[in-house]
Amino acid sequence: MKKPQLIPASGPDSQQRRFRSALLAWYDSHRRNLPWRASRDPYRIWLSEIMLQQTRVAAVIAHYHEFLRRFPTVQRLAAAREASVLAAWSGLGYYRRARMMHAAAKVILRERGGKFPATEAGLRQLSGIGRYTAAAIASIAFDEPVAVVDGNVERVLQRVSGKRLSGEKLWAEAKRLLDVKRPGDFNQAMMELGAVVCTPRTPGCLACPVIELCATRGELAATSKPALQKKREIHYALNCKNGDVFLVQRARDASLMPGMWELPEVTRASDGTSPSFTLKHAITVTGYTVRVWSNAAPTGAGGKWVSRERLERVALTGLARKILRKAEML
Repeated sequence: MKKPQLIPASGPDSQQRRFRSALLAWYDSHRRNLPWRASRDPYRIWLSEIMLQQTRVAAVIAHYHEFLRRFPTVQRLAAAREASVLAAWSGLGYYRRARMMHAAAKVILRERGGKFPATEAGLRQLSGIGRYTAAAIASIAFDEPVAVVDGNVERVLQRVSGKRLSGEKLWAEAKRLLDVKRPGDFNQAMMELGAVVCTPRTPGCLACPVIELCATRGELAATSKPALQKKREIHYALNCKNGDVFLVQRARDASLMPGMWELPEVTRASDGTSPSFTLKHAITVTGYTVRVWSNAAPTGAGGKWVSRERLERVALTGLARKILRKAEML
């Protein structure tokens, strides 16, 4: 195998041009047909970027279409009730993203007449839009020549350079490689390469368009062991009556998913009976075994009966939605 030709940090940028040209040619021919790539509308790009934070592409597509059906413009989103926004977001998790997006939409409507800021700096003034998201929107929607660094781009940069880059060094390297004539496409190409070829494990190096310019041609040596997943068992009551289901609401000041609706949590039955069904659920580094018991909880204060027809419009936690789907209530 030929010795890799590393991209130099200084001197002539011929290899940088080769990198850009090869990557963009690959992207033009092989990019996935994702719905948000058909538009330069900053609202749609913003929505996709927020949804894709901490969520897989496959899980986002259906939610993206449904969210746009309910809130097709930033004006409609700004005018919506928070409960309606959370209900549309239900199943994606990390609901703080939806709340901050809703708040930002109101600012865009109230202070900017519904017009998005066209620069990275302007976008970063909005709640919930950080450095990466601002750069992504600015480059894709407005052609501003700013680089992005997300998990996929970080992995590509580290493997190409053969170095454990971090912090500002990552952003500087991304900026150095950026194609300023096609910044939006280049940023998406870097993310696409990391998502489908330069993957976290067993990267597809033989399919990589820039393999000749890569120092690593594979995985960097691990510096630490991954955290072991914790295990926990939890129990919920599924109370149904005449097609309605009993739900309780999380406190408005709860640290996780405030104001969201869920099934009542109960202690394990002690009478020897078996749960109606069991499922698995994972949140970050904790794996849950969830046991669901039929009609096991008292209908105390703070809860309410919700008709089956209304469940899709209720801001349910992701776990509650999963349980109700398993029970064929959704």
